[in-house]
Amino acid sequence: MANTRKKWTKDGGYPKVPIVIVFATSKNSNAKTKMKVVRSRNIDELMDCNYVIPGIPAIAVIKEVGMGEYFIEKYKKKYDL
Repeated sequence: MANTRKKWTKDGGYPKVPIVIVFATSKNSNAKTKMKVVRSRNIDELMDCNYVIPGIPAIAVIKEVGMGEYFIEKYKKKYDL
């Protein structure tokens, strides 16, 4: 059986679309909400529980994750960032 995996780019990797992560700095209710945009990784690497995302503390609570430029503006409006 032939390999039917779809290739997203010429080298077989994922496209480098921006991944937007909105997180709270801690689990407290008054914790500051921040947004991080990652352009050099794919979504599978970031959603892996063992992967440490630079700029996001280990105790942070991730609220939302989105892919694409649209989510940057959407989350800025929603969370007043």
